[in-house]
Amino acid sequence: MTVVASSPIGIFDSGIGGLSVLRHVHALLPDESLLYFADSGFAPYGEKPESVIVARVLAIAEFLLQSNVKALVVACNTATAAAIAAVRTRYPQLQVVGVEPGLKPAAALTQTGVVAVLATEGTLTSEKFQKLQQQITQSTGVNFLLQACNGLADQIEKAELNSRETAAMVQRYVAPLMAKNADTIVLGCTHYPFVEHLILEAAAKPGICLVDTGEAVARQLERLLNQHGLLHPERIEDHEPGALLAYTTGSGKALATAFRTLLKLQPAVTEVAIEVGKA
Repeated sequence: MTVVASSPIGIFDSGIGGLSVLRHVHALLPDESLLYFADSGFAPYGEKPESVIVARVLAIAEFLLQSNVKALVVACNTATAAAIAAVRTRYPQLQVVGVEPGLKPAAALTQTGVVAVLATEGTLTSEKFQKLQQQITQSTGVNFLLQACNGLADQIEKAELNSRETAAMVQRYVAPLMAKNADTIVLGCTHYPFVEHLILEAAAKPGICLVDTGEAVARQLERLLNQHGLLHPERIEDHEPGALLAYTTGSGKALATAFRTLLKLQPAVTEVAIEVGKA
């Protein structure tokens, strides 16, 4: 696999959640060509077995590598926890950036020493997350309150960002954490930034800090590309940098609508099928 600085960057998620990461990458690196993959036909990942997620992620990585991507952003906390090690093992020359809940920045922000973590069951029960939590708890003494938000990513996938059902679900998950003196909330799923307003309403406390690692992921991607001489060159006459294409295993119309309503972008969207082999 030969890549050059003008090769595209692949970004994928179980659905539309990764758009919360793509918006930071697009803003920070506007000259880069981006390929976004939403595995919406198989979403959500959060309650699926780890082995199934690993097989799925490797198949999607292989699909994106057919377009000669120079870097891969695993814009899904559950997929990162379950499968990023497998991706790095299979493709050792590929620049790979994952996402994980921002426990470290949250520990630095909290004044009460109590941090709420909203994530999927898959993320919270993963060995990768549990090691991270133990390490930061031991070094800082911060108390992390873990809340699996079953069903919330699915509501966001259905574009129910303001529905009564979604608001009630957020209230049910967030309010008990506030009663335990949490003053900082980690958004441990890339879908959740799209319902920040509901989370803040449910928290019903002034000065609550929300931690979203999307910008940090974009900056790590920039550092890796720069380190390996892969940042896109300046605009040249015969090239049109900044192209954006999208693929989905679900509804192309739904993904196009999500791009338009959430990011004000209108990429070409292609519906595809992914064959999953053994991990």
